[in-house]
Amino acid sequence: MDTQQNTALTRALAEVPGPLPTSGVIHIAIPHTDRFTVVGNHLAQHPDLSCTAVGIAVRIQSLPQGIEIGIKALAARCREGEKRIAAALCELEAFGYLQRVRDRLPSGRVITRTVFCNQPTALLRPRRPAAPQHPAAPAPRPASAGAPAEVPTSAPTRAQAPTSAPAPAPAQVPTSAPAPAPTSPPEPDTPAPPHVPPPPFLAAHPTPLFVPLVPPPTAPKPPPAPLPRPDELTPELDRAATAFLSDLRRHTPQLTLSETDVRQLAPGVAAWLERAAHPDAIRRTLTTDLPHPLRHPAKLLKHRLTALLPPPLPGSQDLAVPARPRITVTPFQTCDDCDRAFRSPTPGHCRDCREHRAHRTEATRTAA
Repeated sequence: MDTQQNTALTRALAEVPGPLPTSGVIHIAIPHTDRFTVVGNHLAQHPDLSCTAVGIAVRIQSLPQGIEIGIKALAARCREGEKRIAAALCELEAFGYLQRVRDRLPSGRVITRTVFCNQPTALLRPRRPAAPQHPAAPAPRPASAGAPAEVPTSAPTRAQAPTSAPAPAPAQVPTSAPAPAPTSPPEPDTPAPPHVPPPPFLAAHPTPLFVPLVPPPTAPKPPPAPLPRPDELTPELDRAATAFLSDLRRHTPQLTLSETDVRQLAPGVAAWLERAAHPDAIRRTLTTDLPHPLRHPAKLLKHRLTALLPPPLPGSQDLAVPARPRITVTPFQTCDDCDRAFRSPTPGHCRDCREHRAHRTEATRTAA
């Protein structure tokens, strides 16, 4: 009798369509009629933004135009301190929700405008300006004989306040034949709108500002990798793999396999044995850190045999260190005439002495 029943909540839960979940959140969606802000799931469920940044973004989005949203102004409105608000603003600026643009006023003064976009990825898409809509003018009705002509009057605007003076009587217009309505010349084809370049604060982001890291549930999943197989399934490998899988239940009772599962998984174990993997190492890899409860042991073994397959052992030639190329060094020699050192494979004279000897020999031949 002491437990208070919330009849309003009970009535609201009864109006939720479909069966209620046994766990998790239950949404009671009551439509808003005033004082509400539309927030996209790309912001509310952003995987890389902190909850503080998401909350600050929602607070900024709910404020009217022209409100100051600096660090001190937001700290006066929120319970968070200035450091957390500054970090949140930096996160929003990194993902394109908040931008600061420098603009020059007609007076020559340079100011910084703070721009908040509720959907930054939409700014990167080319947008077409809306075509101007010309309201159709009502067709004039011919005036009948003896009837007063109707003079069109414009609707009163907000600047023109209605007066309490009596309206004048309709003027009598002499009866005449209705004038034909003037035909307007055909309008030329509307030219294509010129390409509008993106704002300067988007020029530094050629790629989308927000790319979801988690694919949607409806995205196609890649096919699973096939079970590895040995290059040659010999009877010895098949018998050893079958015995290994049948013996797993001795060490781990959760991995009790049927005969069909053993026949399907035997080629995978044979591939491990062909690559010189020790049976104890294979058993340790397959039985360590098992989930609780284990519902599908065959699927788990197939996944581990495929994903954790070791590479084949390298051969002796693969482990040999390649020989370094030998570098031939030309030794130093001493010139026989001037005792100058020079590099040459054989002893003799340096370059200057050889040139001097060549000139002297040519001069001797010329003199002779």
